[in-house]
Order: sequence, then C-alpha cells, then structure tokens
Amino acid sequence: MKSALLILDLQNEMVDKNGKVGAHGLAAIVAENNILENAASAIAASRVADIEVIYVRLGWRADYSDCLSVAPRINGLKTNKAAIAGEWGCEFPEIIAPQENDLIITKQAVNPFFNTGLMTWLMQRGIKKLYLGGVATNLVVESTVRFADDAGFAPVVIRELCAAPNPEWHKFSIDNIIPVFGSVITLDQFKSEIAKG
Repeated sequence: MKSALLILDLQNEMVDKNGKVGAHGLAAIVAENNILENAASAIAASRVADIEVIYVRLGWRADYSDCLSVAPRINGLKTNKAAIAGEWGCEFPEIIAPQENDLIITKQAVNPFFNTGLMTWLMQRGIKKLYLGGVATNLVVESTVRFADDAGFAPVVIRELCAAPNPEWHKFSIDNIIPVFGSVITLDQFKSEIAKG
C-alpha cells in the first residue's frame, strides 16, 4: 500500500516558545516530549524509504476573511493575530524544514482536507496509507484521522509525533478516539514498517 507522511501544524506559531500559541504552554510540552526531534527522525526515515512527506500548516489572511469557524477558540487567535499566512508563525522550524519539492498545504480549518487540494493530490498518486503526527492531538491529528477514514485512507498516528496543550486531552485522544478510526504506532514501529517497504 502506497504511503505518505503528514506533518500537521508543527509550525513556529504552535511549537516555538515565541509563537503566539506555543507561548501559552504548547511549545514547552512539544520540547519536553521531543516532538520536533521525533518528527525530524520520521521525516529522514521517510525520505530514505522514498515516502512522500507532506507539510500541513494553519494560515489565514491578515483580516481573517478566510476563517469560516465561529468557535470560541478562534477569538483568541484573532486577538493575538496568530497564524497569518506569509509570516514567521506559518513557517516550519529548521529541524523539520521542508525540501524544495515537498507538498505544503495551507489550511484555514482544523481538518486539512477541507477546502484544500490534499485529497485530490493523494488520490492522484494512489496513496492509501497516511502516517501522521502533529499538534494538537485532539484537534488536527484527530480530525485528520476521522476524515481520512471516511475518505477510504488508512490513517496511522505516530505516537511520539503528537502533543496537546493538556496532556489528558492527548492521552484520551490517543487511547480512546483515534483507534476507532485508525491505528497508533510508535516511532520505532513506523521506521520498521517503512523499511520493509
């Protein structure tokens, strides 16, 4: 089964201590759990195994006219001018920086398939298995798994690539929600799987 690795929202805004979301505790949790180092390791292994690496990030226009959500969490993002497309917060840290030919998807919702070309791109290439990880576990990771399952993909979450602002949210999602729609594996299991082809 042809595979791809999705790196979800591991952008400066979320994972850097100077990011407008990361500064509120998420960056510390990401650092404590070595999420970026683990992601870099998964990316390197994917490149060796000739697996496509896809980067997904959240990015809006400066006036948020492309933000459809009216959920309460959006007010805080708008107030802080977070995740503005083209700014530093929407770039990826050097340790996991995309290469020139990698696909980068900029989304305006939690779900990376909504109003983006991601599903078409995957289907055109015959990709069926989606390895993935990112922040937050209970938001973009869970949303991606749910939609991927509905769309006929086989989603596989790499545990060590995921974190959430609240560790209990992360644990509940990993242990109780994600396994309903896909599977959860370790980074070592991921490397072993893709090395076998």
